[in-house]
Amino acid sequence: MEILGGPLFAVAGAGESHGPGITTITFGCPSGIRIERDQIQHFLNRRRPGSNKHGTPRNEADQVVLTSGVFDDQNHDAMLAGPAFSIGGGAEIATYKSGFATGEPIAAFVGSASSKSGHYQQFAGPQGEVRPGHTDLVKHHQSKGFVDYRGGGRSSYRSAISDVVGGSIARAFLAEAFGTRFLSNIVQVGSLKSKRHLADVFDSQDSSATDVDDLEASLAASEIYTIDPEFADAAAKLIIETRKGGDSLGGIVEVIAVNVPPLVGAPLYNSLKLRLMGSLGGLHAARAVEVGSGNDVVTRLGSENNDSIRGDGYKSNHHGGMLGGITTGRPLVARVAFKPTSTITTAQKSVRKDLSEIDYQLDKGRHDPCVAIRAGVALESRMAIELANAVLQHQSGRVHADDFKLFE
Repeated sequence: MEILGGPLFAVAGAGESHGPGITTITFGCPSGIRIERDQIQHFLNRRRPGSNKHGTPRNEADQVVLTSGVFDDQNHDAMLAGPAFSIGGGAEIATYKSGFATGEPIAAFVGSASSKSGHYQQFAGPQGEVRPGHTDLVKHHQSKGFVDYRGGGRSSYRSAISDVVGGSIARAFLAEAFGTRFLSNIVQVGSLKSKRHLADVFDSQDSSATDVDDLEASLAASEIYTIDPEFADAAAKLIIETRKGGDSLGGIVEVIAVNVPPLVGAPLYNSLKLRLMGSLGGLHAARAVEVGSGNDVVTRLGSENNDSIRGDGYKSNHHGGMLGGITTGRPLVARVAFKPTSTITTAQKSVRKDLSEIDYQLDKGRHDPCVAIRAGVALESRMAIELANAVLQHQSGRVHADDFKLFE
């Protein structure tokens, strides 16, 4: 069983790349948090195929419907103004547009409409070909041949829809409670490196809602999701050239949370650092995770790397917002490195699923030439989910009798 986050705030997902759709159930959202379908849709629009011309040519609307876990007793009509869907007999079911979390599981569904399953016959059955770098071989044998191979099945980045839906709910909770916001920034594509990092923007200043709003607007307007315009132009050209050559590129994405509540996390086996590194590193195609200054700390002396402290807080953030797996109130900072997209059109050596050797070449398909391009919103979502869970675990140790009164 796979659960993202947990045990107190958790996300479960189901669905394959070319199946009818992706189902998400989010557990543990505190009651009373305002949940807006349009806000969830905003983040899904950043993730969806076709949202960026440098990503996959597959184009999905990815319209989310909410079917449980929210309620608004004062405004029933507005609550039930979400997209309707049809059932047998032509009847239409209304879905939730907005409401307050009830504390019960929040269920969401995103349908698939642009799958072209015929593109994947090359991979069907025990004689099916295996894409180097993909899960085709291990998933086929793990499932005893009963895996859905179309588009990568459950291993497709399409399954990250659940990350984004659950992460959107976590964001709503953390924003309402603490004003916490999440951002990401592509800082490397292939050998090209950006000169501007979000960590530098927030290193020596307090963040405000205006700062974050301005940065989000700048990121949304960029050709790729980065705050460095020169890097964006160069990276876009490199991606186009690489795609035309039938190959792919890796990349690094920086992800950051600002207005983070301090004292959240644990020092060892339930360390927030442990949870974040595992969650961020567990996203499709991720190969390395750095926290704070990351690998650069190796070249420093302790006197250079330690963050000075005054009465009003830490004066720098080499530690990336966590010490001993516990938050300090400074921004959470991580960088995640992604491998080049596995599915490419360049000829390669491979096997069939029965292990007979072949000269492999992709027949058809629609794929991202650089998976890092659309990964940022999923990383933000996973960071939000883990932080929300850690906040609730922290709060569970602070029991007050006034919270357990029914009658005076």
